[in-house]
Amino acid sequence: MESWTAPSVPALPGHGPALRLHDTASAGLRETVRPGAERATMYVCGITPYDATHLGHAATMVTFDLVHRYWLDQGLDVHYVQNVTDVDEPLFERAERDGTDWQVLGLRETALYREDMVALRVLPPRHYVGAVESIPSVGKAVAELLDKGAAYRHESGDVYYAVEADPNFGSASRYDRETMLRYARERGGDPDREGKRDPLDPILWNAPRDGEPAWESPVGPGRPGWHIECACIALDHLGAAIDVQGGGNDLIYPHHELSAAHAESLTGEHPFARAYVHTGMIGLDGEKMSKSLGNLVFVSKLRAEGVDPAAVRLALLAQHYRADRQWSAAALAEAELRLGRWRAAVERELAVPAGAVLTAVRERLADDLDTPGALAAVDAWANETLAHGGEDPSAPTLARDTIGGILGIDCTR
Repeated sequence: MESWTAPSVPALPGHGPALRLHDTASAGLRETVRPGAERATMYVCGITPYDATHLGHAATMVTFDLVHRYWLDQGLDVHYVQNVTDVDEPLFERAERDGTDWQVLGLRETALYREDMVALRVLPPRHYVGAVESIPSVGKAVAELLDKGAAYRHESGDVYYAVEADPNFGSASRYDRETMLRYARERGGDPDREGKRDPLDPILWNAPRDGEPAWESPVGPGRPGWHIECACIALDHLGAAIDVQGGGNDLIYPHHELSAAHAESLTGEHPFARAYVHTGMIGLDGEKMSKSLGNLVFVSKLRAEGVDPAAVRLALLAQHYRADRQWSAAALAEAELRLGRWRAAVERELAVPAGAVLTAVRERLADDLDTPGALAAVDAWANETLAHGGEDPSAPTLARDTIGGILGIDCTR
């Protein structure tokens, strides 16, 4: 699938400390790239394109864009892969509701998503892969899991993964069985289906169903399950072990737990990811933002209303990525004021030295993407610059490149 294009990251002098991120599997900070490593790998779960990009999507993608940018700033060769789940039940349901073809709907919303990412200055992944593109690989993987005894056929013809095949099952999420069952029911699983060996067993391959597409494969016609798609895309493009597996915290279980189980059963290597990194949820004016409540805020709508995407990005960075955060008119207004101060400071011909702000931004981001701290460092520089000026003509350029290159905020008017 064709990726999007976005501005490159300017080269800045020196490198910051190694990036440490909170690993869900260990409940602590982990240095994500081994000392001396030159290659960093990251897989982030993308959208299911049945609707426009909302602020929850945006917050997640901006977070992992910071990881991407920080690694690039360190001089690492970044292999970043993101998928789009362009064949799935929500897509079929929305297409049927709207009386349109599911492929047309998926292509339209994927194109809009890419436009939103460009507007938010999210750097494109090296590989942007549709689930449909992964089907040949998934078919082979499901056949291999069947041969290994890690999967079985249901009486319906569907193929299920046997969670008992993974001795490390549960290690990625750290959830107990009761929690897993609850989330499986809430997040697209089928724990109460009769004929399964274990209620937690996830579907690997869907047998043909009326009104749904199907593809030929080594295990017969059908289409992939959700978790195996991401496992195969990651294995195909990044290898048996990766540095970061990322997404929203609603993906901890079942999606990331089961994707890891599938990958580890195929390769025999554990852990699949050195760090499982998850973002908090975005609410609206004190309420959870969700499709069911009808209170989603879409990036494309904000852009159509004339909101500066740089202010949207800045508002999303104002609180820590792991926190559940609230979106409000006040939060956006505060981001717009901050953006105005930064742009005014960058435009000054003479400014106070900016080397210190570059160092501070790097240090704060290295500490589990402490964006409130990084933004405060830029605030201090901007306020001092606007209040007093200085004797360093190179400072505006260095500050602009720091803000635009590492934080991804466009400081041009």
